[in-house]
Amino acid sequence: MDAARTRELVAEARRLRVVIAAAEAELARTHADAYELAQEQMSRLRDASTREREMPLRSMAAELAVDARVSDRTLQTQLFEAHRTVTQFGPSWEAWREGRVSRAHVRVVVDAGADLSDDEVRAAYEAEVLAYAETTSAGRVRPFAEQVADKHNPKSMQERHDEAVLDRRVWVEDLRDGMSMLGVIGPSVEVHGVHDRLTRQGKAIKAADRAVRREAAERDAAGEPEERESDSVWFDERTLDQIRTDVLLDMMLTSSPSVDPTAVEGGLGAIRAHVQVTVPATTLAGTTTGGAELDGKCAVDPETAKILAGNVPSFDRVFLDPVTGAVLAVDRRFVTAEQKRYLVARDIRCRFPGCRRPARDCDWDHREDWALGGKTDVDNVGAFCKRHHTMKQAAGWTVVQEPGGRLRFTAPSGLKYTDDPPPRVVFMPDPPPAQDPADEVVAPF
Repeated sequence: MDAARTRELVAEARRLRVVIAAAEAELARTHADAYELAQEQMSRLRDASTREREMPLRSMAAELAVDARVSDRTLQTQLFEAHRTVTQFGPSWEAWREGRVSRAHVRVVVDAGADLSDDEVRAAYEAEVLAYAETTSAGRVRPFAEQVADKHNPKSMQERHDEAVLDRRVWVEDLRDGMSMLGVIGPSVEVHGVHDRLTRQGKAIKAADRAVRREAAERDAAGEPEERESDSVWFDERTLDQIRTDVLLDMMLTSSPSVDPTAVEGGLGAIRAHVQVTVPATTLAGTTTGGAELDGKCAVDPETAKILAGNVPSFDRVFLDPVTGAVLAVDRRFVTAEQKRYLVARDIRCRFPGCRRPARDCDWDHREDWALGGKTDVDNVGAFCKRHHTMKQAAGWTVVQEPGGRLRFTAPSGLKYTDDPPPRVVFMPDPPPAQDPADEVVAPF
């Protein structure tokens, strides 16, 4: 009975999402029409000043904004984005209107393909990304869309990165109740490295706190007197997010954390960031300029990728199918450590549908339980984050793994879902330039 009711609720939620998507898409088309009308009005003011020519669009945005009770600046941006979506990414808009993708999916497709000015190139990019977008979450689509756009973009990733890095900045936004937000825009590897280091330091502090709690519990159980001068032991009640924030501010103000409760050798300052970057061998060799990726989340410029590859103590070579981009093998023997390397390369992130937790931070789950005879091999093991690993075991989800890494999930309701390893974008080197026959050298024999 519960399973049947769950299936009914899932179906009703799906129906409502389709209705909402259709309404949102139609609103976007209305905004696009409003933008088009304002552009026609502006074209009739060719002899006016720049300020006067802008007035039709600003007035249109203001009128729609007052009716919608939002900022006219926000509405003006929405008009531009809607017009670009409807006129340049028609198939994505149609998929949105039909409920095959969400507004978030469309935003990813449009944002990643915004620099593709050629209509044919943009259409090829959109067809490839949209097909994947209809099968997974918007968050998973973004890195794939960036790689596909990189493949089709006449500007290399390095050229675009060199321009984008000029916009790096730090800013402060004041919030309520005496709080403020510190923001930073910088190269992806460095920013993710900062977050990873803060996370590792935070986890070290949490581990130290757990040790203190165990010692206190053991003393209480043994009836031993308190060894500290105070009457009670202090426990760290902060969440990981709170600890990350405190450590960041502490290090920025004092150069290293002034309070260090851990027993880590060298202290918290000795903890370094870990990031995983996948770099095509052709990019390292210089025959292609794209394809480097950070933890399956975002693209990395080739120069940074080469620097990282040149400074790591070791790296794994991953063989990909030249057509499909599927992981075929790694050049190490398949014992436990090497299996993990293979699985990280294949899975990239947690394999539960929609999850983006990097595989290197996940548990290694046996699809067929090891205790029931399941084998510890790559056809029976995959990445599951702690949350979804626990849910799979405790909530009654079952998983069947097929060759190549495809997973078929069966929910407690009986509904079925599939998840494939992340698709790969294969970058091919440009063909050598055609040689002028006049330049050919005839052998003298």
